[in-house]
Amino acid sequence: MPEITDEDRERVELLRLVSSSKNEFKKLTLEQLKRLQELVEKKDYSHDKKAHKSKVKLLGKINVRIYELTEGRGIWG
Repeated sequence: MPEITDEDRERVELLRLVSSSKNEFKKLTLEQLKRLQELVEKKDYSHDKKAHKSKVKLLGKINVRIYELTEGRGIWG
């Protein structure tokens, strides 16, 4: 069984924050979002098709939220 690393714990904690609310990514800071993006990109889900698809979808949502924060507005206004 693979050992759980500090990065695994950090990734899970950030994912818990995201999944604990309807507003998902609005609670995370830009730094937290960038860190979550980095941690999710590192994780290999190629062995599980559904997990890989979820990873790609999550990365898309993270990118949208980072864009919203860096542009200073949401996409829809």
